[in-house]
Amino acid sequence: MITGENIHKRYGAIEVLKGVNIEVRQGEIVSIVGPSGSGKSTLLHILGTLDRADMGRVTMNKTITTALLGKKLAAFRNKHIGFVFQFHHLLPEFTAIENVCIPGWLAGRKKAEVKEEAAKLLRLLGLADRMENKPNQMSGGEQQRVAVARALINRPDIVFADEPTGNLDSANARDLHNLFFQLKDTFNQTFLVVTHNEELATMSDRVLHMKDGKIVAG
Repeated sequence: MITGENIHKRYGAIEVLKGVNIEVRQGEIVSIVGPSGSGKSTLLHILGTLDRADMGRVTMNKTITTALLGKKLAAFRNKHIGFVFQFHHLLPEFTAIENVCIPGWLAGRKKAEVKEEAAKLLRLLGLADRMENKPNQMSGGEQQRVAVARALINRPDIVFADEPTGNLDSANARDLHNLFFQLKDTFNQTFLVVTHNEELATMSDRVLHMKDGKIVAG
């Protein structure tokens, strides 16, 4: 589904990734754990096309994403990849349903079709009564679920989540964990998650341990 081969990344004198190999299969929830500075988020961003490797290759469903540039890369990312971050990055001037719709509208899909699908996702995620609320009218857990719906609106092949529960209390973090598994069961959705949350990691199908820029176990 997605593979990374011999991924290297350096920032100045610091070698962050030292030849990482990784494979994630369709419908898996895979967690990456490890100490701060081990390269987890850098690897996630390279696999998700948000950053570029200095060396190595990333392939997603037979497309070599490390060979894509500019508009082709942006279009591929918008169609095939969803993102959930620690901070939800919702646009404050837009309602929940508008925030979810934006990636679909950017992809050129019909506005009415996108809005109908966004409403379905928000209902599925327990936000039927929050669709017209702006971010400052929602709790942190509700905002994060809006971010998950936004990540799913274009039916991506994979969702990359970078510390998705890092800004949530334990109850909301547990709800988000369960939501990932519900989405896996409902849509056969694939997740690659960077996390310090041991509960989420142990619930995953596989756990990969990183240390000093390498995957050392998993």
